[in-house]
Amino acid sequence: MSEADLPPIDELVPHAGAMVLLDAVIEAGDEHIACRRTVRADGLFEDAAGLPAWAGVELMAQAVAAWAGWQATREGRPVRLGFLLGTRQYRCDVDVFAPGTELRVEAVRIFHDANGMGVFACRIDAPGGHAEARLNVFSPPDADAFFAATAGDPIHD
Repeated sequence: MSEADLPPIDELVPHAGAMVLLDAVIEAGDEHIACRRTVRADGLFEDAAGLPAWAGVELMAQAVAAWAGWQATREGRPVRLGFLLGTRQYRCDVDVFAPGTELRVEAVRIFHDANGMGVFACRIDAPGGHAEARLNVFSPPDADAFFAATAGDPIHD
């Protein structure tokens, strides 16, 4: 699907306000999603120099969340909470993405199971810069039950 046919990004990710770091979904399919972000000089993680490369992991995670939100929306389900568990390797060939740069943030599903575990191959492409990583994510089928099960657990309190 093209950008004109897709819902606004803030309807697909379970974030609010300035925590929504992506500007829009530009294409989506069964196994992938592509989003865009124009780097600003005054964003949540940006300054006059631009967006630090390390913030790319969060952009990728939000692309994964947008993919999950898109799948839920298409199937008439509510958008669910998800967790970034981590990545073994994040590579970026720039230290900062300059203000005004348009980033294309993509996520492709590699693995996903019924318990909510998933792995996505992600990338950011921009003029003069590229980043990539594989993200491990978890979205519990029932977030309320998940949090209730961890209540009283000293690791999660």
